[in-house]
Amino acid sequence: MDRVDLGETPYVAAAAAMAEWVRERQEGMVGDRLFLLSHPPVVTYSARTPAADLPGADSGIALVEVDRGGHATYHGPGQLIGYLVMNVRDGGPGDVVRWMELGLVRALGALGFPAVRRDTPPGGASLVGVWTPDDRKIASIGMRIRKGVTSHGFALNVSMDLSPFTTFTACSLPGVTMTSIAELAGEAGRAVPSEAEVRDAVWAALSGPAAIDS
Repeated sequence: MDRVDLGETPYVAAAAAMAEWVRERQEGMVGDRLFLLSHPPVVTYSARTPAADLPGADSGIALVEVDRGGHATYHGPGQLIGYLVMNVRDGGPGDVVRWMELGLVRALGALGFPAVRRDTPPGGASLVGVWTPDDRKIASIGMRIRKGVTSHGFALNVSMDLSPFTTFTACSLPGVTMTSIAELAGEAGRAVPSEAEVRDAVWAALSGPAAIDS
């Protein structure tokens, strides 16, 4: 898998580019790739997100409907976005969402921040993503697979303003508390890892030997 580092990219532009990345992988023009980037403020939501979960018109945050799993979430500066374009029919993980959860857990652990994945209870709201041991959510995951190739991916809160998450029902989980690496570092009296350190830790966790066995 190859790593592609991008800067801040408007969501609509990234979505258009992602469609092309997926086509290239489906046609065998390129190998698997992980794109690392960030977005200006935007709330994205899937077609099955209840309207009541979305922020009001006075929120001032752009709304974009997307073709991925999951529900509504917020993207903004200080958040690391990872878009995975992988052929899961060509030796990829059997459960790519679980694979991504475990990879982010390893990345956070390598940075010194304990994290866990949680199983969704039968009939309960989806707990897909990555959580702190005290049940705060630090990373959201929403993906799609078309013709054996994945798109979309994860949003890891690094050092960002978390207040927009309070303007809507994030991940269709009423009362969920979102956190960030910066918030956890502050609570522990530690320095906040740089964006480069976080990107490197995520890449190592998703591309190294341990990722193969997830």
